[in-house]
Amino acid sequence: MPSVFLIGFMASGKTTVGRELARDGGLPFVDLDAAIEEAAGMTVRGIFAAEGEAGFRAREAAALDAVLAAGDAIVATGGGTPCAGDAMQRMRDGGAVVALTAPFERLMERVEDPSVRPLLAQPREQTRALLEARMSVYRQAHFGVATEDRDAAAVAARVRAGVDALALLPDAWRSRAAVVSLADRSYPIAVAPGALDSLGAVIECLGERLGERLGAATGGYTAAGIVTDDNVAPLYLDRARSALASAGLPVCHAVVPAGEPSKQLATAGTVAAKLVAGGLDRGSVVIALGGGVVGDLAGFVAATLFRGVAVVQVPTTLLAMIDSAIGGKTGVDLPAGKNLVGAFWQPDAVIADTDTLATLPAREMRAATGELVKYGLLDGEPLLSLCETADAADPELIRRCAAYKAWVVSRDERERTGERALLNLGHTVGHAIEAAAGYGTLLHGECVALGLIAACRVSRALTLCDDALESRVVSLLRARGLDVDLDRWLTQDVLSRIGVDKKRVGSNIRFVALERPGVPRVEILPLDQLSEILYD
Repeated sequence: MPSVFLIGFMASGKTTVGRELARDGGLPFVDLDAAIEEAAGMTVRGIFAAEGEAGFRAREAAALDAVLAAGDAIVATGGGTPCAGDAMQRMRDGGAVVALTAPFERLMERVEDPSVRPLLAQPREQTRALLEARMSVYRQAHFGVATEDRDAAAVAARVRAGVDALALLPDAWRSRAAVVSLADRSYPIAVAPGALDSLGAVIECLGERLGERLGAATGGYTAAGIVTDDNVAPLYLDRARSALASAGLPVCHAVVPAGEPSKQLATAGTVAAKLVAGGLDRGSVVIALGGGVVGDLAGFVAATLFRGVAVVQVPTTLLAMIDSAIGGKTGVDLPAGKNLVGAFWQPDAVIADTDTLATLPAREMRAATGELVKYGLLDGEPLLSLCETADAADPELIRRCAAYKAWVVSRDERERTGERALLNLGHTVGHAIEAAAGYGTLLHGECVALGLIAACRVSRALTLCDDALESRVVSLLRARGLDVDLDRWLTQDVLSRIGVDKKRVGSNIRFVALERPGVPRVEILPLDQLSEILYD
């Protein structure tokens, strides 16, 4: 096991879990605060009193330097360590960074002696606000593990599974990687230029792991079937086939027409038939090479072919890289609405080659801004500000958005706790506009952008936020060249489409609203009330 850096708020379980990991992995355990105290000859509280937070952070940086130089270890960091300077990036470069989390009240219950926690000398609401502010940094870990309902051994097992998934990637990719943490179904998300040419090597590693897990004598995938569309095929199909052939896999492919109309049951049947004819069996892997339509379609085919075969998502659009390729939602459309037939089917990996964005049409790059801004609004001010300043193809921006989705999926794979429902921000109205306009007339990201404006408007009407949030979102989307004239799209047809949304429950709908960037919440709204707000 490589170095593992456990981050998180006070009382999240870093020391307890760290000792468990060190014992099982045969690595030394380092409590960073204890190392600081030993070097200083005084307690953390004493350092704060004598030198202030600045003095403590300087000592903390020196202690982290020493740990990084000493070799592999399991390291329990202080709650503020990843928030200081470039500590997070140095830890990501040096090993696996894992955030341990629990609800605020549960954390406070665990604090046995508040006198040793300098930050608890302040009012509790200030401590809560500090946790809220730090969460956007904690979510930059390779992955997170919730600790409130698991004992130390179970948490440690989850951490090991995530670290093993990260280890499937080439060393050079890991710093910009994330992991969807789902125990033995954990999988890595790589964001790396040139990744497509290394696809074969990654598939070999993934296949060997699959063979070990299933106890297969031969190990590895038996064949690969690439699903792509007629826009992507001329650009990248041959490269993907060559990379997979280099891994010794028989390869076949199916090419569908580009665009949302291909997300149909009939098309899924045609693709499945081609893959079977091409030699795929239950030990094969489907490669989804393309954007969101291809990813949804290929994932659905993989979920149903032979009652389920492996899939690896290789997104070639910005929208797919940051959103649709991650999380295992697959599906096809019906005339009544988008994605009404589908399955949860997690990929074995997501491999995003950022070089493929160079061939993406300008309109599709612009449209993806809708999802970029969605993640900025969900994660908080740092990521939203990055959305305002960075180029849309910035690998760091892509990684941060992908990591947010991976974080949420890890905690709520099937929308059972409600956290994954937050990813629907902007989608209730956005999907309705997309369906009413006719799939293919507007791009998905363009509709999400309009839906984000609607979400801000509804949030303001519910007195959750002020006018400034909608103005800021409108300005950001307009600057990216997107349509921000929501009112012209608010037809009665759109309202009727909202009525068949998957998030509808009876005459109500679960609507994702915002208090401010980083603080989303799900509101149960009567459809009549939503209509009054939007059409007032």
